[in-house]
Amino acid sequence: MKRRDSIKSILLGSVAGGLALKGCTPANPDIPPANLEWPEYGRTTREKERDNKLFEDTFFNTHELMTIGVLCDIILPANNLYKSATEAGVLEFIEFVAKDMEQHKLPIRGGVMWLDYFSNSLFKKVFISCTLDEQLQICDQIAYPQDKNSKLQAGISFFSRMRDLVITGYYTSKIGIEELGYKGNVPNVWDGVPEHVLKKHGLEYDDGWLAKCVDQSKQGVIAEWDDQGNLIT
Repeated sequence: MKRRDSIKSILLGSVAGGLALKGCTPANPDIPPANLEWPEYGRTTREKERDNKLFEDTFFNTHELMTIGVLCDIILPANNLYKSATEAGVLEFIEFVAKDMEQHKLPIRGGVMWLDYFSNSLFKKVFISCTLDEQLQICDQIAYPQDKNSKLQAGISFFSRMRDLVITGYYTSKIGIEELGYKGNVPNVWDGVPEHVLKKHGLEYDDGWLAKCVDQSKQGVIAEWDDQGNLIT
């Protein structure tokens, strides 16, 4: 099984319920409780204002963003069927998450510094200046460590964090969801209680009721009843 197929099978197995992140917003007194105003679906006014502020803020510098982008596409590169992580907007996702969830800030910034330090020790240049083959040599050592107690531990932890963020960002993007083929909640087809079950309990359907309730052309219609409990849709 190819790496990308393995990732998809894992995600579909868990239906990406929490994916790699356990939420996009930490406990924060600036965020209103969920039972306050909901002017429209999705975000409250205060949440939107906070989001806009995060979008306007800057944390990573250009070199850090370039390094993170290269690493994103090493973790999930494009092929002849699917797009790369950066094409799905994963770089922007990681940048936003780091500003939204501050526990990611220093580990990612420190991880980029470690990556450049390790790259310099091996190839006398920073990570983004390396050839793809050199970059893969570095990533192989921290993605598939032989000794987790080695001097590579900081890099191993950084790569693990980045891998989680990349997979989460990609498979919650429009491109990633389309790749998974995930359809979400859709109405199923119900054709009534099986005949043998009805007979076992001495029951049967009223023909008029059955025709109204098991009309497959109306399976997406939400049922409504009148005040007397009569089905009207």
